[in-house]
Amino acid sequence: MKIKKFINSQKVAPYVFVLPFVLSFFFFWVYPLITAFTMSFQDIGAIKSDWIGFANYAKLLKDNVFHVAVFNSVKYMFFTLVLLIPFPMLFAVLLDSHLVKAKGVWKAILYMPALTSVVISGTLFRLMFTEYTTGQMNMITAALGLGTYKWLKMGWSGMIALLIIACWRWTGVNMLYFLSGLKSIDSSLYEAADIDGASGWQKFKFVTLPLLKPTTVYVLTISVYAGLSMFLESYMLWAGNSSPNNIGLTIVGYLYKRGIEKNDMGYACAVGVVLLVVALIINFAQLIMNGTFKKGED
Repeated sequence: MKIKKFINSQKVAPYVFVLPFVLSFFFFWVYPLITAFTMSFQDIGAIKSDWIGFANYAKLLKDNVFHVAVFNSVKYMFFTLVLLIPFPMLFAVLLDSHLVKAKGVWKAILYMPALTSVVISGTLFRLMFTEYTTGQMNMITAALGLGTYKWLKMGWSGMIALLIIACWRWTGVNMLYFLSGLKSIDSSLYEAADIDGASGWQKFKFVTLPLLKPTTVYVLTISVYAGLSMFLESYMLWAGNSSPNNIGLTIVGYLYKRGIEKNDMGYACAVGVVLLVVALIINFAQLIMNGTFKKGED
């Protein structure tokens, strides 16, 4: 209302306020997207660019390194969904209950990793997972009698390292999303459940979970994209884009390698377009299964 009164008093056309957002959307999203899609059909050289049709995409189908990058990204995305949705939801429910005291302190502790630079945190985790006996992870496993490991030279342990970074960094963020969703649930519903003699698990199953569905769908949607587009954590963990046998190579990492390191921008754009299509397919599929579009139609 204040904005509307200001517009009327100053006799300013409403489009003056909308125009900057439209221009930003066009120049920072639509234009780069169209440009990248166009470049994916080109062989871009230092002086000129030649149209080569679907040659870059045909090359992707035979590129084993790209297949490894896709597999790594999809596997990473799957495990982050398994870890970074139920556990943050559980923490949010606990913090929203009367079982936890000093809630503000716990929120700050869990959210603080998200404020840490990925460059710094990635370097610290690389030192933690070093193959030397002085690394924290090897010190822990040695103390437990499990020996030492070359954590960043094996596929399973490298993925564990990436997942630990992801959980350390994003658990607090997702927890705050779920906390905001819990605040929107009417407390009278829990009171009615108490009157009916519902247990804590029944209240969580029949009240909390269904009413948290919009928040869960949102967190799921952004987590799919975040999982598929992960790059900097892997880059810092292996101190570059060349992990042993490509165990840490992701789709964005391969895009960086072909586009920046090898100056093959046309092929890199094709990788980016495939990443966008994969992310859209997965997200649209889960939105359809969650009934999001049906709600919009009702």
